[in-house]
Amino acid sequence: QVQLVESGGGLVQAGGSLRLSCAASGRTFSSYYMGWFRQAPGKEREFVSRISWSGGRTYYAESVKGRFTISRDTAKNTVYLQMNSLKPEDTAVYYCAATKFITTTGSSYPYWGQGTQVTVSS
Repeated sequence: QVQLVESGGGLVQAGGSLRLSCAASGRTFSSYYMGWFRQAPGKEREFVSRISWSGGRTYYAESVKGRFTISRDTAKNTVYLQMNSLKPEDTAVYYCAATKFITTTGSSYPYWGQGTQVTVSS
């Protein structure tokens, strides 16, 4: 059974940083793409970033490019999202997800974590 468990969320002032972690278990993820999504209150879920588990190729939404960095530690089966220069509009629940497809569409990710809250105060 696939499990994705996020951690690292919290309250931070604008301009600050947070690092989210996603611990993955339950299968071999070498052929998977790991994604981060977020959902703010009253808004639709939004793609943030993805990384290929095997080659480490990354892709970012324009809204976070240059501020967020996705990475993975294959030995620890963990994916990270380093978030710098945070803005109030980054406030959302952040979710980790996994898929075998190269996609930014949330519905194409069959595996999801429970989410972690990130709140950025102005």
